[in-house]
Amino acid sequence: MAFAEIGGTVLHYELLGDPEADRTIVFANSLGTDFRIWLPVFDELDDDIAILLYDKRGHGLSGLGKQPSSIEDHAQDVIDLCAMLGIDKAVFCGLSVGGLIAQGIWKLKPSLVEAIILCDTAAKIGTADMWNGRIAAIEANGIASLSTPVLERWFTPKFFQDRATDLEGYRQMLERQPVAGYNGVCAAIRDADFTASTATVTVPTLVVVGDQDGSTPPDLVRATADLISGAAFEIIKGCGHIPCVEQPEALARLISRFLSRLGD
Repeated sequence: MAFAEIGGTVLHYELLGDPEADRTIVFANSLGTDFRIWLPVFDELDDDIAILLYDKRGHGLSGLGKQPSSIEDHAQDVIDLCAMLGIDKAVFCGLSVGGLIAQGIWKLKPSLVEAIILCDTAAKIGTADMWNGRIAAIEANGIASLSTPVLERWFTPKFFQDRATDLEGYRQMLERQPVAGYNGVCAAIRDADFTASTATVTVPTLVVVGDQDGSTPPDLVRATADLISGAAFEIIKGCGHIPCVEQPEALARLISRFLSRLGD
């Protein structure tokens, strides 16, 4: 395990793959998860890349950091982590709030961004009333009180039926996130709107969504793809909100094909 003091807190991260690789992908995970959700995708990617995984503040093994924090604060954490590791150019792949973080990195430091992969995300996600309601419910009753409806948005009915053991594992991952960290990210998502800055993206961009995503439905994700000139938009069939868990092979194929078009 590796840890770094970044932005006044400690972030847990792992650098995997070829240390001499010409290309690095930085993965940012979703609300209520830690960076292990990306490991099934890493296993499917080519060997000639480096992969940076990290737990955002308030999740996994990372510290909470100052609160309240914005998506820009989370983006700056990644920028600073990349600087510490000597990464001066990377592909940023973000899922859900991780996609907001990727958009925030473009807003704050576009020179760091070689390309962007947005998975099951949008320039603005949800409404203030929705997020305030979730925060209040979790403060009153804990994450476990909402875990079943959250999982129903994350995964398809087929996943519930065929992968009950995996489902229980991801339930444990969700329910064991610190309440302060989870709610802090909920508030950051509530307050984020990258519509204007995302419309300025000029690097190659791939936008992906599961056809049964209950958190960021395909039409919402497509609308964000439409903001970005030349962005590719792909729908993964038989998939909910977390393709790196439910359909890692399909997501890895899309990522690999996208990377091959970037050139050397």
